[in-house]
Amino acid sequence: MIDINESVMQFLLAFVVVGPLLGAAAALLPAPPGLKGKSPEQAVLRHGVTVTGAVLIAAIVLALGFDHDQPSRMQASTDISWIPALDVRIHLGIDGISLPLLVLTALLTFLCALYSYFKMPAGPTPKAFVALLLVLESGTLATFAVLDLLLFFLAFEMVLIPMYFLIARWGGEGRSQAAWRFILYTLLGSVVMLLGLLLIGIKAGTFDMMALATDNGRSLTTSVQVIAVLAIGIGLAVKTPMWPLHSWLPDAHTAAPTVGSVLLAGVLLKMGTYGFVRIILPIAPDGFRTFAPYLAALAVVGIIYGSLACLALAKQGAKGDLKRLIAYSSVGHMGFVLLGIATMTPTGVNGALFANIAHGLITGLLFFLVGALKDRTGTTDLDTLAEETGAALYGKAPRLGGLLAFAAVASLGLPGLAGFWGEMLALFGAFQPGAGLSRPAFLTFMAIGAFGTLLTAAYLLIVVRRVCMGALPQDAPKLTDVRSYEFAAWTPLVVLTVVAGLWPRALLGLSDPAVQQLLAGGTR
Repeated sequence: MIDINESVMQFLLAFVVVGPLLGAAAALLPAPPGLKGKSPEQAVLRHGVTVTGAVLIAAIVLALGFDHDQPSRMQASTDISWIPALDVRIHLGIDGISLPLLVLTALLTFLCALYSYFKMPAGPTPKAFVALLLVLESGTLATFAVLDLLLFFLAFEMVLIPMYFLIARWGGEGRSQAAWRFILYTLLGSVVMLLGLLLIGIKAGTFDMMALATDNGRSLTTSVQVIAVLAIGIGLAVKTPMWPLHSWLPDAHTAAPTVGSVLLAGVLLKMGTYGFVRIILPIAPDGFRTFAPYLAALAVVGIIYGSLACLALAKQGAKGDLKRLIAYSSVGHMGFVLLGIATMTPTGVNGALFANIAHGLITGLLFFLVGALKDRTGTTDLDTLAEETGAALYGKAPRLGGLLAFAAVASLGLPGLAGFWGEMLALFGAFQPGAGLSRPAFLTFMAIGAFGTLLTAAYLLIVVRRVCMGALPQDAPKLTDVRSYEFAAWTPLVVLTVVAGLWPRALLGLSDPAVQQLLAGGTR
């Protein structure tokens, strides 16, 4: 790691959060600054790649300058009074919990901008597309960096409008209805969440998340904590999404353009689970303990429900859509994240945070691959892919088929790849839950979750068999294999999936000290 002055770290974090906003404003200018292209459309797409690339570089330097010997300490902190009457502050900082999510967001947004430069989704002007992509990035990065409850809410809401328009204007069939369902669900959940945040801030006398975490709920009565956890939890559960508040997700993914699906699965869903860890666990522990068994129960129902829905879509003759199947798989995978958080143990919470990152890498790759299949075949219908245009993908496009199989086995949790560790640690956390939680109940949840891993393996292997394997007719037309820009966009995700699987300490060494301190009720 490199030694970087604290003021430089503060500047880098501020740039990571604000830089995309400035880039979005510049993208809307008549002649946006940046690299010139053969046309104005190409120039603005290059501008998007340039801005997201600069933000990614800043995030990497921030990670290199991070003091890895003290990952529980909030670093690169900025604390400026913003609205004195409400004691709302522009308070930024990162620790071992938020840093990996910050880098993941910057990486996936850059890869989406790079992919869009070569394969712009059909729709209105690229100016609006690039501006919305950058606003979305800024809101997501801010969510992981802010340390004030009201500022967190503003950042949390900031991503809704860009994602709505990305789905509604650049999406596919059914995009209007899917976009409306997405924004209505998330807005209604956010209104309830705001009431809970205000309740905590008013009763505790501060909106500062670090001060509230240090207090560890001592200034809040149990009844206040229960009400606040219920209100905030509903808003976070919608964004996660948790069963049964998930019904907006399959439609949104099916209708969204490829990069919209990558960002929705890769980073937006993580905002909900991050809120559980950053806000509810340390600030209202007694209230969360009341709801933890119910959260765990809903989590394992989501695991089984998502897997069964995927199995139904995967079977022959079901008219299943591959994008919709992957969307339902996210309901199951995020169920493991919620189960880990519900255990209220360092093992479970570390597993949840690891699974967050693994899901972002693997599911992001899966949506990229499905988008590439649709570009080549014109469909994501599994029957059509399996029987007409996509059968024996290994023979028609071996690299593309190999990558799809790799992403599938990573998603099912093959040991040695990133998908394994998070789910395993979440189940281990349920084996010995936190104080005050029923061990027999959590052992039951662990057994159900473990059964869900078998269902996950079943439907993903069926998908690989139907799409990738089979006899290749002599006169079968070849499909274009992985293109150079696709190789550039997908390689980082493949490499990081392998590295995280073989060296989990890279993530767990960051998160564990911060989680230990967070659960103990202390922060610095």
